[in-house]
Amino acid sequence: MRATPFPEPMGFSPGSLRGRIPGKGRPHIFFAICHPFVTYLSPIRHLFVPRLSPICPPFVPCYLRSRLAGGPLRYAKLYLMKNRYQAALTASLALASALTLNAAGFYFKDGDKVVMMGDSITEQYLYSRYVEAWTLTRFPAWNITFVNVGISGDRSTGGNSRFAHHVIPNNPTVMTVDFGMNDGGYAPFEETGFKNYMGGLQGIADQAKAANVRVAWLTPSPKEEEAVGPAIKGYNETLEKYSEGVKQIAAKNGNALFIDQFHPYITAIDKARAADPKNRIGGGDPVHPGPPGHALMAWAILKGMNFPSTVASVEINAASGKVVKTQNCKIDGINVAADGKIEFKQLDAALPFFPAEAKPMLQWAPILDELNDYRLKVTGLKPGQYEIRLGGIKVAEHSHTELNTGVNLAAAVLAVGPIADQVKTFSDALQAKNQYYHGQIFRGVLIADINIPDFLEIKKETIETKRAAVFKERLAKMPQYFDAIRKTLVMQPHQVEIVAIPKP
Repeated sequence: MRATPFPEPMGFSPGSLRGRIPGKGRPHIFFAICHPFVTYLSPIRHLFVPRLSPICPPFVPCYLRSRLAGGPLRYAKLYLMKNRYQAALTASLALASALTLNAAGFYFKDGDKVVMMGDSITEQYLYSRYVEAWTLTRFPAWNITFVNVGISGDRSTGGNSRFAHHVIPNNPTVMTVDFGMNDGGYAPFEETGFKNYMGGLQGIADQAKAANVRVAWLTPSPKEEEAVGPAIKGYNETLEKYSEGVKQIAAKNGNALFIDQFHPYITAIDKARAADPKNRIGGGDPVHPGPPGHALMAWAILKGMNFPSTVASVEINAASGKVVKTQNCKIDGINVAADGKIEFKQLDAALPFFPAEAKPMLQWAPILDELNDYRLKVTGLKPGQYEIRLGGIKVAEHSHTELNTGVNLAAAVLAVGPIADQVKTFSDALQAKNQYYHGQIFRGVLIADINIPDFLEIKKETIETKRAAVFKERLAKMPQYFDAIRKTLVMQPHQVEIVAIPKP
């Protein structure tokens, strides 16, 4: 059963871009220039000029707004690149260019519908949620969605058998596959079990190719045994061989990506044990990590996908009062006061992210810094300590030497201030979506176990017909949750202040 595809977001569609100048036979030049950026920038377009139309950017001339809305083309005149429209268009294209450059090489793409398949470790909704959150906050203007179809106790053979029922109805363009922990049987390596594992993975690969779905093949995460010594022993020796099998599947099947999360996790375990043999880093049980372990998994997955670390970067020369360079952001209204205070308005094209509950893992892996580079560099400052404020709230304190070199403010802005507040609101919306899909659709309908006594004389076909109808009805509500998430990702400008701290 295939569900109705999710509707496209409000904005331009390919069909709406075939506008033509009245009386002419060629497409309007505005569409050729602006099409790639219109939907891409829709969440931030209102920051440049007032909103004039609900279906197109505010800098589109009246004639074009009428054309796109389907109204009559009367008294049409072309007024491109004039007054505020010219300024807005220039700013929009510049910011879109920065976003496009930041996205280069990343495995996920704008427009993707991602399905994450696996066993109970996937169904924990931790690494999957972290991967989703990092992607959405790094690319807030993207139209990309995620659903989780992990099932406790599952193996690759189970994933293969339920592919058509659990994956295809979500109309995915890409999926992640994470099996192996249960497949090895929690025992020494054995060929029969490995053959079954590889057969299940190949079955998933065959179905994914038939459906034109890209696949990121994830190795299983390791088991964090209570024993001391090197982590790569016991059941992890079996899982390492299974990880090699995942690599073979990725190499054998096109349109695929191999991601090793097993060995980075093993390295972190060994590092912790070297500090203290009693250290345990996962935060959960030996098989099911808690938030720290899942953050490590998400880190390895995103690095394997070539996730861009840059959130935004600003360099300012305090002596000249000028912006030297920016990346993935826009700076306005810079002012250097007589007392040396620096103020400017910063509009970022992305947000940093890190799950606070995973903080214990940071002593064993540089997850926060490697996935979030929110850079501020200020040269030409007088010697001393400086307070960094965002929206009037102190977020950090650094010396002139540190600022001259450049500092990463990601951890600071995620702790307090307007960025921290926005990320919290976003995380709540993301959690609401995941709870709805998992509880009301996946567990609540798709895999709900229904035992009907014979005396009720209710046919199985009747139950399955009802199941299909309710699934379709509830799935149709998912766009509401995706839209709620997008609303939390509308980027807002922040007033930044760099203030010298008086010496005691």
